[in-house]
Amino acid sequence: MALHKLVLDDDFSEDYSIVAIHCSDEAYKVAFFLNKYVSLRLRRCELDLDFSNSGLDVTFPLFQFEDTSQYTHYHLVGNKCKSKEAQIQSSGGLFEAESSEKTVITYLLPELKTVDFFLKISSDYKAVALKKLSLAINEIKQVISAYPVPTETIKSRNNLIFD
Repeated sequence: MALHKLVLDDDFSEDYSIVAIHCSDEAYKVAFFLNKYVSLRLRRCELDLDFSNSGLDVTFPLFQFEDTSQYTHYHLVGNKCKSKEAQIQSSGGLFEAESSEKTVITYLLPELKTVDFFLKISSDYKAVALKKLSLAINEIKQVISAYPVPTETIKSRNNLIFD
């Protein structure tokens, strides 16, 4: 009897580059600065990036721009989501149960907790000059730092699939 072996490779691999952005401003301001100083045209998506994590629904702001002349897609996504978790403690006696709220921070990429935003660049035509793009982003006064992240080092890269 012949032995058949199925090899299931990670077929969901996608060619993209990531630029990490450290900036304490809100997502819409970061998108505005990138549009103004880096000549992108990022627009807020109708639907944000939604996850369910440990019973909490978390959403990350998502902006996109499709450069049809260069066959390149840009996605700006936040890395942090603050949500409130209700905790109810019953005393088991005659007194009322105590309730409190706890703020929980969820990260899109937990291995990069210090990063505030990610700019994902997917190109079908040619490679984007990440060093030049990072230097242009670093010229923005409100941005603390921006640098390319090697995609091989990202463990939770499935969170970066937006389509």
